[in-house]
Amino acid sequence: MYVARADPTRPKWYTTVPYPYMNGYQHLGFGSSFLRAEFQSRFRRMLGYNVLHPQSFHCTGLPILGAAKRIAENEPKQWEILRQMGIPDREIPKFADPMHWIEVFPAGTMADLKALGAAVDWTRSFITTPLNPPYDAFVRWQFLHLKAGGYVKIDKHPVIWCPKDQAPIGDHDRLEGEGETPMEYTLLKFPLADGRFLVAATIRPETVFGQTNLWVDPEVTYVVAQVGDERWIVNELAAKKLAEQGKSVAAEARIPGTELLGRDAVAPAINRAIPILPSSFIDQGRGTGIVTSVPSDAPDDYVALRDLQQDDAQLAKYGLDAERVRGIKPIPIIRTPGWGPLPGVEAVERLGIRNQGDREKLEQAKAEVYKSGFYRGVLNENCGPFAGVRVEIAKEEIRKELTSKGQADLMYEPSAPVVCRCMTPAIVKVVDNQWFLAYGDPAWKAQVHEAIASMELHPEALRKWFDYVTDWLHDWPCTHHRGLGTILPWDSNWVIESLSDSTIYMAYYTIAHALQGGALRSHVMRCKAARSGRTSRGRNALTTPSSTTSS
Repeated sequence: MYVARADPTRPKWYTTVPYPYMNGYQHLGFGSSFLRAEFQSRFRRMLGYNVLHPQSFHCTGLPILGAAKRIAENEPKQWEILRQMGIPDREIPKFADPMHWIEVFPAGTMADLKALGAAVDWTRSFITTPLNPPYDAFVRWQFLHLKAGGYVKIDKHPVIWCPKDQAPIGDHDRLEGEGETPMEYTLLKFPLADGRFLVAATIRPETVFGQTNLWVDPEVTYVVAQVGDERWIVNELAAKKLAEQGKSVAAEARIPGTELLGRDAVAPAINRAIPILPSSFIDQGRGTGIVTSVPSDAPDDYVALRDLQQDDAQLAKYGLDAERVRGIKPIPIIRTPGWGPLPGVEAVERLGIRNQGDREKLEQAKAEVYKSGFYRGVLNENCGPFAGVRVEIAKEEIRKELTSKGQADLMYEPSAPVVCRCMTPAIVKVVDNQWFLAYGDPAWKAQVHEAIASMELHPEALRKWFDYVTDWLHDWPCTHHRGLGTILPWDSNWVIESLSDSTIYMAYYTIAHALQGGALRSHVMRCKAARSGRTSRGRNALTTPSSTTSS
C-alpha cells in the first residue's frame, strides 16, 4: 500500500528516521522520533507527493555481543532486562547467542510498527552486518572511497574506552554519556622534600597563581608509582588510567592519605611551599584523587577551607597547625565584570552555602564563576607575566609553560561520566595504530559547512547547531577488533564500528528494494547458509574479524 514507485508526474518526498538499534524491543524514545516522520509522510501524501518512507534495523557493534555474553554468564540484571521486555524465562538462555537477538528484535520491531499502522515501504527494509551481503558490500564500497579520498587514516588518539570489552565505545555502545568525548586535564606536579611528587589534576591551569594549599582525602590509600623517571603519588585508579594513556607506570608502594597531611609541597608556577590538608569532597573517580586549592575562584575550595578552619576537632585529629590553617586567605587572581576580586567567595556568600554538603548550590556557584571567568575574565597583577591576559587565552599558554618546565603533564578523562552497555564505567585510552575517520580535517570541515549553508532547514536555528557540531568534531575511531559488523576492506583484523557504518545508509534505501525486496536478510545469504549447513549457534563466527568472511 505504501510502496514507493517512480512517478515523474508527481513531486517527490523522502522521509527517514534513524534506524533503531536491535538490542531490544523499541520504547517511547524511538516512538517519538518515528511518529514525527510518520506524520510528515502522511501529510505529504495528502498533498499529492510521491513519498518514500522506509525503515530498517541496526545490528552492528558491541552492545548485542556484550548483552549476549552477560546472558551466557547468567548475569541477573541482563536477565531481568529481558524479562521486563516480556521474554519468558525458558526463552532467555537462547539470547546467549548474539544471532538470536538479530532473529528476534528486527522482526518484533517490524511487527510492532505494522500493528501501529505505520505507513512504511517495507520492500526497502534490511538489517546490517554481513548477514546481509548487499548492505555489507555497500559499507565496504563507502569505506574504500573514504580511504581513497584520504578521509580514513591510521593514527594515535585518545578515545573513550571500555576496560572490560577492551574496545573504543561509540555513542551506540553506551548506556550513559552519549556525545561525551576525551577531555584534557593538566597534571600539576608538587615536589615533596623526599623527591616524590604529589600530582593533582585540574581543568583550570590558569588559576595556579591563586593556590593556597593541596587537598587529599584522609580516608583514601594512595599509591606511589614510578612514572617515567619520577615517583608520583596518585590514587590507584589514576595510576591505571595513566598506564592506558601511553605512560610507563609501575606501582611501588601504598601510602595512606593521613600520612600526607600537614606536610608541605612546592606549588608549580608560584614555586612556594603550601600545606597538604584533608577534605572529603574530592571525586576519586576523576583526575588523580588529589586537588590543588584555589579558594578565590573555586567555591568548593573556599567552603572546604572555611569548614576546616572552623573545625577544632578535625584540626586536632590530624595534628595540623591550627594557626597556619586559619591564616590561609584566598588570593585574588582574576578580574571579571560583575564580580569582585574573589568570585568564589562572593558566589558562596550570595547563595548562602553553609558547608560542603550543599552540593546543588555548590555546583551552581561553580558553574557561574567558571563560565563568567573563562569567557570574560582577565588575569590580574598577582599572575606575573600573564597579568592582563584574557583567561581563555592564558589557560593554554600557562599549561604549555608549566609543561615545558617539567612542572605539569597531561591526562585525559571523559568530558562527563560514560558507561558502556556492558555496565562498565569508561575511561580514556590513548590508542595507537587505530583507524580513524578524519573528522578533524579542516578541509573536510569546510566542505561540510558549505553543504550546510546550501540546505533548507526547518527550523532555521538548526543551521547554527549543525555548524557548531561540525566545528567540535575530532577524528573518530571507526573500527573495533571485535563486534558485529562489516570487515574493514583493506585490513581484516578490524570491524567497522556501529556509528561509522551508518552515516550514509539513507542512500541505500534507494536501491534496497532491488537488492532484497523487503527480506531483512537477502536471499543470497540464506542460500549460502543453507549450503554451508550453518546453525544459529555456528553463526557466532560473525562476531570476530578473524573468522568473518566478506561476500
